[in-house]
Amino acid sequence: MSSNNQGFVPDIETLTEQFQKLNKRKIESERDLVNAQKNLNELKQQAQDEYGTDQLDELKEKLKQIKAENERKRAEYHQTLEKIEADLAKIDTEHHATDAS
Repeated sequence: MSSNNQGFVPDIETLTEQFQKLNKRKIESERDLVNAQKNLNELKQQAQDEYGTDQLDELKEKLKQIKAENERKRAEYHQTLEKIEADLAKIDTEHHATDAS
């Protein structure tokens, strides 16, 4: 507890309560830090295992490469589907022409 009254000193019970609250926050913060470090280490190991690195810049570059590869594959797939549709349309046209004869 803080007070704007200069010279005011809280009683020992108030100070003890304030200390206990701050100590509890400190313990919780330390626990959270340990958990965050453990989580970070696990994620770094996962990145190392899956991508061969845990360095952020290298992972960003790999992500860029993966996205480019996916875009290339998607474009190829699109072209393949368009070719199939064109071939089917040609066959359909030929089939109708044969039926009309």
